Amino acid sequence: MEVTSSTGLDRYTVTIDEYVSYRRDGFLIVRGLLSPADTSRLQAWTDDIYSGRETSLDHLHHDHSWQDGKKPERLSSARLHQPHNENATAEWGLLHPRVLDVLEALIGPDVLALQSMMFFNPPGKGGQGWHQDSFYIQTQPDSLIGAWIALDRADEENGCLWVAPGSHHEPVYPPEARGHFVHATETVIDGLFTVQNASHMDDEVNNLSGVAAKYGSSVPVVLEPGDVLFFHSHLLHRSYVNRTSDRYRRSYVTHYCNARSWVPWSGSNERHILARGRTHLPFATPKFGTPVILSPVVENDEDGGSMMVAMPGGDMGKMEMG
Repeated sequence: MEVTSSTGLDRYTVTIDEYVSYRRDGFLIVRGLLSPADTSRLQAWTDDIYSGRETSLDHLHHDHSWQDGKKPERLSSARLHQPHNENATAEWGLLHPRVLDVLEALIGPDVLALQSMMFFNPPGKGGQGWHQDSFYIQTQPDSLIGAWIALDRADEENGCLWVAPGSHHEPVYPPEARGHFVHATETVIDGLFTVQNASHMDDEVNNLSGVAAKYGSSVPVVLEPGDVLFFHSHLLHRSYVNRTSDRYRRSYVTHYCNARSWVPWSGSNERHILARGRTHLPFATPKFGTPVILSPVVENDEDGGSMMVAMPGGDMGKMEMG
């Protein structure tokens, strides 16, 4: 539900039905969350990258470097990791206020922005087998969530995401080398096994395919440009190769957690941006000056029994508790 405040700020208010849907299924699709103008800004940025007009992100291409300033026929890798650390438009997309409005309702009110990934998925490229995002990015307490912003129509032909609804109720199946992980040991949850070949496209090799099968037929997430899929970090999901000859499947995929969670990933919390609210943990500020809505500093770090949430006018306001 869209809300325009007295200050003209275009906010998105999550409905009860949307909240319940996310908790029940492990994902939520918000149609048209980004305006056509905002979607066009991200599309133009990806065009500049792929054409070679934007060169500041060259070093982020996996297994690829530009040759004599010319664009290759196809990128050897279909994605860029962490472009928000290098580019103002990428940071703006990561911290888009309407995306943060939804996140505030689902995991907030305090939101930490962790990761950005630009997927090009040109014809013949892309695809990733069954996996859970918390397998790769752990947060403690466990509050990770992904936002999948469609920049092209995503459908079954060009490699849209597929999800196993309800599978977010599963624990996170760990790797052999556990390190910092969501669940302490296998003895805590009887039946928890280590993952063999997470993200592998072959279901015979990827042993998470059996877990996904418990939830019946998987569902394709068909999106139009500007639609955003929010998905739980335990949700089993996958994609397939783009089978078209002339269509890309561009998307900007970002990850967040509640800002009160500790993130033992990629250098811990001080490298990640506080996008909304407040936190007692270290955090980074936007490198390119993208505006964010933060709670005012509280003397002696005392909340006074209150919760700070984003108000219709665009500032953080106090919600009294009791």
